[in-house]
Amino acid sequence: MNINKGLIIMSMVIQKTIRCMILRILIVLIVNVVLLLPSTASASLGGDVTTVQADQVRMKGTLRKTPNNAYTVQEIKTSTGTLVREYLSPAGKIFAVVWNGPFLPDLRQLFGSYFEQFSQSVKNHKSKGPRIRGALMIREPGLVVQTGGHMRAYFGRAYIPELVPQGIHMEEIQ
Repeated sequence: MNINKGLIIMSMVIQKTIRCMILRILIVLIVNVVLLLPSTASASLGGDVTTVQADQVRMKGTLRKTPNNAYTVQEIKTSTGTLVREYLSPAGKIFAVVWNGPFLPDLRQLFGSYFEQFSQSVKNHKSKGPRIRGALMIREPGLVVQTGGHMRAYFGRAYIPELVPQGIHMEEIQ
């Protein structure tokens, strides 16, 4: 009888191991599929007004629209308390995004196609030597990013100089 008990226990261990392996494989497959799928449409630098509501849904926030003579501000307050403002030109293009709050927003989502340029600029900035405390300032052709803060108090803004409407001074974009 001891041999039968041993075989049963060994069989149970093998079944559990196989289930764990299958679960790991499924998790890896799911993660890879999610990463390879194109992200849902969302408003981002250079994007247009039609995608702002997708941002609101994705950020689980409330949307407030404030028109101005030279631009429109779409303000999203996320469920985590972070405030994101997307500035739209009269042509309907997002020329700037600004954020502040206890958590960083998804910069990949906000920067859209400009995220890779931003990411590469950060890498280049880090390779120039030790980072000095304070805000990070990136000024590249076609993209300007200022960001900083500390835990529970983050801020930043990014804009595309070529898309900023004439007569707008970036100091007023906050």
